[in-house]
Amino acid sequence: MEFISKAIPFYASLAKDLGQDVLHPTAIHRILSSVEEQNNWMVASDKEVLSRFISSEILNNNNTAIHASFGLGAVQEAKTMKPFAVLQRYQAFLKQHHQFVQESFVYERLVVSQQGVQYKDIVAKKVVFAEGAGIVYNPYFTIDISPKGKNVFVGNKGEYIIIKAPLLQSEAILKGPVMVIPLGDDLYKVGASYGRDDFSLHPTQEASKDISDKLKKMISCDFELVDQVAGIRPTVKDRKPLIGCIQEAKTLSFLNGLGTRGLTMAPQLAAHLFNYLEEDIPIPEIMDIKRFVH
Repeated sequence: MEFISKAIPFYASLAKDLGQDVLHPTAIHRILSSVEEQNNWMVASDKEVLSRFISSEILNNNNTAIHASFGLGAVQEAKTMKPFAVLQRYQAFLKQHHQFVQESFVYERLVVSQQGVQYKDIVAKKVVFAEGAGIVYNPYFTIDISPKGKNVFVGNKGEYIIIKAPLLQSEAILKGPVMVIPLGDDLYKVGASYGRDDFSLHPTQEASKDISDKLKKMISCDFELVDQVAGIRPTVKDRKPLIGCIQEAKTLSFLNGLGTRGLTMAPQLAAHLFNYLEEDIPIPEIMDIKRFVH
């Protein structure tokens, strides 16, 4: 709830700056596969912390292309975002204000002193590294070589497929063994896989087959594989974010380890980091990066 209460107004404010909507209301339907799952859904809908988001009414499935003989659970107040489009629009916004530079960062060009940092002709008091899985290449990210911090950043490869399924005709996101997200024009994003052994950015046949097999348990219509995408999730061994400073000085800081819920968590985590850097308000210990260096 803390993350959601911060994220919704943040993205509303961002939408005003960009002049376009960022969040879009959507329906999410959980496919219930048994009487037990029906009961669990009803129990969850009675919990105070969840009742706002989980409808107590189980919907009948009227779509013959969907396997849901035990009905559908509806998620309330759900919203979607198109991150790539938002980032492109925000980059354009920053460029208009001369606040964005698009180039590869060269760590060796960063000069760190007691007064602050300098990178080429940019002089600042602090730098924040928000690099996702690329953090493993950051020479200032030193906790992985300490005994307590060994293998702090574990990473998690995820793959999804894009399918074309004209007969599916679903406007709602479907949740079952995988997520099925409508993209328009009979296209759907389906996934995602989880893998800790392969950290390449290349899609694999194994993931495609696994996702397709799970999809076939959810829908009965034919579908065509259109595309496949792979990426590395920035995950941490204790599944908590990495924010703050490794060194006592606040010159170099990190905002990382957001895992699979980055869009929801980022506004609140960024606020924690800002309050720490500018107001000296302590970061909650559970997400402070120093938990691995003390």
